[in-house]
Amino acid sequence: MALIMAVTSAILFLVFDSEKFKKQIAVAELGGFAVSALSDDDYNAWLEKKGLNVPFYQRYGQWVGNVLRGDFGLSLETNEPVGALVWDRLKNTGILAFWVFFLMIPLSLTLGVLAGMKEGSKLDRSLSFIAVFTTSIPEIATAIILTVLLALGAGWLPTKSAMTQGFDGWQLVLPVLTLVLYDFGYVARMTRASMAEVMTSQYIRTAVLKGIPYKRVIMRHALRNALIAPFTVIVLQLNWLLSGVVVVEVFFEYSGFGKLLLEAALFGDVYVIQAATLVAVFVAVFSQIISDVGYTMLNPRIRFS
Repeated sequence: MALIMAVTSAILFLVFDSEKFKKQIAVAELGGFAVSALSDDDYNAWLEKKGLNVPFYQRYGQWVGNVLRGDFGLSLETNEPVGALVWDRLKNTGILAFWVFFLMIPLSLTLGVLAGMKEGSKLDRSLSFIAVFTTSIPEIATAIILTVLLALGAGWLPTKSAMTQGFDGWQLVLPVLTLVLYDFGYVARMTRASMAEVMTSQYIRTAVLKGIPYKRVIMRHALRNALIAPFTVIVLQLNWLLSGVVVVEVFFEYSGFGKLLLEAALFGDVYVIQAATLVAVFVAVFSQIISDVGYTMLNPRIRFS
């Protein structure tokens, strides 16, 4: 993980070391007319103030040393400490992710298990249709449809989720609902396929033929094995929620991690991009480790092999 972070950070510093990139930052901060009016001495003074007048490898080395001490530098756009800026946005995305998981996991697991228990039934076919339909619609389209129906049409919910006046649960409804509708179908179909496979296994048939109550067969034997694959899928959704919600956060003006990453990329705020990249890589690797460990604990064939 450390190697991935180091290589990614070095590539970013190399990419953003061009004179074109430096001019882009100057124009974004000072304006095009102001930059064109600057003399060479004034422009060099500005580069020195921003720390952009030294080679990329020297800046990269300084940045690594500062990161090891917990200092991610100052944002080129807002001149705020990058660590505090990223942490605030992470907390907002964490709130969004909590409610998405709180609603999505019980809904998708329950429907997936019920559909898998009765493969080919009306419930199974209905769930498959709804899951494929909701998952196939892009998040931006779902957000637009929900906004038109529930906010602009019915007037039940606010159209934006900027949270400018503190925490407001009503402003979270539309972004949370958008993400739940997009993601629940994928997890539900994985659960349904896993449960259907378990229900056709020989040990389930043997348990039923021995006269064990059907409810006990499901709860004690089928359910645990059926949840192995969905567990790994759910854990890996952490990475998607962290960096894959850019569209939803930007559309609803929600000040989260994804929106911060887009704003930093548009401005060319390399230090914010670096910090966000480190967080994204850490979450991706950490979620993969949790997924592998959990799969090993739930699957006795791997644990005792």
